Amino acid sequence: MPGPAESETQISVLSFDDLDGWAQDDHAAAFETFRNTCLDMDDPDWQTMCAYATSEPDPKAFFELFFRPVLIEDGTPALFTGYFEPELDGARQRSARFRYPLYAMPPEAKGTDLWYSRRQIVDGGVLEGRGLEIAWVDDPVELFFLQVQGSGRVNLADGDKLRVGYAGANGHTYRSIGMELVRRGTYEPHQVSADVIKNWVRRNPAAGRELLFHNPSYVFFREVSDVPADKGPLGAMNRSVTPMRTIAVDPAHVPLGAPVWIEKDGEDPLRRLMIAQDTGSAIKGAQRADVFFGTGDAAGRAAGRLKDPGRMIVLLPIQRAYAMAPDSPL
Repeated sequence: MPGPAESETQISVLSFDDLDGWAQDDHAAAFETFRNTCLDMDDPDWQTMCAYATSEPDPKAFFELFFRPVLIEDGTPALFTGYFEPELDGARQRSARFRYPLYAMPPEAKGTDLWYSRRQIVDGGVLEGRGLEIAWVDDPVELFFLQVQGSGRVNLADGDKLRVGYAGANGHTYRSIGMELVRRGTYEPHQVSADVIKNWVRRNPAAGRELLFHNPSYVFFREVSDVPADKGPLGAMNRSVTPMRTIAVDPAHVPLGAPVWIEKDGEDPLRRLMIAQDTGSAIKGAQRADVFFGTGDAAGRAAGRLKDPGRMIVLLPIQRAYAMAPDSPL
């Protein structure tokens, strides 16, 4: 159950009339995404409604009957960013072209809070010769961003495709290399995107390599090629995520599987019911969400441009909502 992570957390129960654009959304699309993971939720607060969701109720009425919108604020302004499933070129065996490894999770790293840093793993060779390589790719910059996204596809040289998902990390705090470029004065905040960062790293090979080490976090992968090609990658709930209906959240504030109403402002406002089916090392806070855009370059460009304010409202079971904010009117 999400609760006040810090003393300044404010919780307010709203009505559906308070949600800008609620009546105009495609509730059926959100409902289908919700059902994809709802039955995996073990909490008794969710079990009754998840069972009822299998009886084909009217989607909009379903959400309005079982839930109440809850605004959770922790003093940090809302921020929406995007993520996607990248596609890389690679091979099962190392070669002159494919020489950058995707590693499986080392067994000893699973039991520690803090393992070797990115620099120690890449430059120190601590994983070499252990048979942990899942595949080899040809671009260290794309590999870095694959780790940021947490999942992706590798187009193998023999024509096959390999899908990988998040298996764990080394425990180091994620540090944004985009923010580091802003701190150095290389770019203004509004200029930074994934493509801008990639191009800068490639134009400045030595300095770019050092910039990647600014982020000590390192992600390990697992092969998930049994996921059908027409489905999205596996999220934190071990189910396929859905483009433009799945968000990554901070589970300290938002329970995984919960519907979340998004009011994203900016150049292209978005009013939509999303489902919290994923997490991310950079997604921290009650008003922080990462929108899943899909697979491939076009999705990557769209996701990379998203960095907007707004607000997000979690839909929680009625009893839980009022238990969190007992002073709210019934």
